[in-house]
Amino acid sequence: MMIGAMLMMVGGKDLRIVVMTPTPQMHCQNCENKIKGQMRFEAGVVKVETSVEHQTVTITYNPKKTNVEQLQAAMKRIGYDTKVTSDRKVERTKKNK
Repeated sequence: MMIGAMLMMVGGKDLRIVVMTPTPQMHCQNCENKIKGQMRFEAGVVKVETSVEHQTVTITYNPKKTNVEQLQAAMKRIGYDTKVTSDRKVERTKKNK
């Protein structure tokens, strides 16, 4: 349902999800808030999720407006090097086609 709502917000465009691990590691809620607060303003970013427990930053983005390299550069500007662990298309179901 959530993905369906996101697709409606961006006009049903194909979206991608990239999962990154940041260096230095996130240690607290402030680290998560810093990443979420800055990355949400990057062009093409639809959603940002972070996990201190798993040390991941998951970004849903519109590939027509940005790409993984630009997202990594944005993370670098706020103080984090990143390693991409996954970059895939958002799976679309019949409900959100």
